[in-house]
Amino acid sequence: MAHARHAEVPELQAYAVETGRHSISGLSSGAFMTVQLHLAHSGCFAGAGVIAGGPYRCVESFRGAAALTADAYVLNAEYICMAPLTPSAGPSARRLAALARETAKAGKIDPLGNLANQRLYIFTGRLDEVLSPSVVRRTCELYIELGVSPANIVYVDNEPAGHAIITDNPEDLPLAANRPPYINNGGFMQSHQILRHIYPGLNPPATALSGELLRFDQRPFLGPEPARASMGEVGFLYVPRAVKAGERRARGVHIVLHGCKQGYSYVEYVSGRAAVADQPPYGSRYVVTTGYNQMAESNDLIVLYPQARAEDSNLVQNPNGCWDWWGYTSPDPAAPDYYSKDAVQIRAIHGMLLRVCGGTC
Repeated sequence: MAHARHAEVPELQAYAVETGRHSISGLSSGAFMTVQLHLAHSGCFAGAGVIAGGPYRCVESFRGAAALTADAYVLNAEYICMAPLTPSAGPSARRLAALARETAKAGKIDPLGNLANQRLYIFTGRLDEVLSPSVVRRTCELYIELGVSPANIVYVDNEPAGHAIITDNPEDLPLAANRPPYINNGGFMQSHQILRHIYPGLNPPATALSGELLRFDQRPFLGPEPARASMGEVGFLYVPRAVKAGERRARGVHIVLHGCKQGYSYVEYVSGRAAVADQPPYGSRYVVTTGYNQMAESNDLIVLYPQARAEDSNLVQNPNGCWDWWGYTSPDPAAPDYYSKDAVQIRAIHGMLLRVCGGTC
């Protein structure tokens, strides 16, 4: 069935891009999704940045939490993967690493040997009141269990930061804040630290942007049940000038995943309805103010910004516009696939990456 498209939202285009040098980073639910997508398609990536995110398949830590699988996963998300009473009550990196190995053996994610030489930046704010720093520590331990050298991991847990991506923008929230839009001023651009670690030897960020920030239609990537994906109609792509002009190949594609309540179209849901009259969407702040584009411009990186969308219906309960890390998109609630190559959001984002790269990553 053909997808109807608004004339003002063009299709995603292909560019000349080097293969095998892509990367991904995200905050909060975007960080959980970063880990899932990183493991699902590790053959495509050179590294990842995880800001306040937990380990792979974290919500499956304790299946006995409730009689129904979906309920158990929600309880795990809230009380094991976000706010465990003590660190010992949190997820087990060893158990989840074993689960990842089983998943790879079943062919649902790429071979875990791809991770060996990858470079990781993992961050937790010391004052994060949304997601416990002890859970983020388990993410670091998980990657080490899966064979990543500790020498390739930058783990930061000493910043007095709340739950946020950090910038040096004076208009952003104070560093210790734990509230939307979860973009805090700490005097440095965290996106630059992430990219410098994944790609050693980068040039300094551009002082002015001469490339293009493009809107594209996400709907062709959402499959036969687009509402289940809980993704918006529009995504964003930053293309540096030299890449856009065909003068140079892109060094790679860096995928950026916003957190809950940060998507382009996010508004609160009240009693199942979007409260558009009471709160305007945050718009493109995560896309244009977090510093990724400046590093991309001076280093020939393309930046892909997929967008999740809030949904609160009989089909999908995602009122905060989060990426799926507990199974809300899964067709079968008793056998969630949110973590695998078959997951609707992972399939969509990977499809976008392939389109930008001309069919191969």
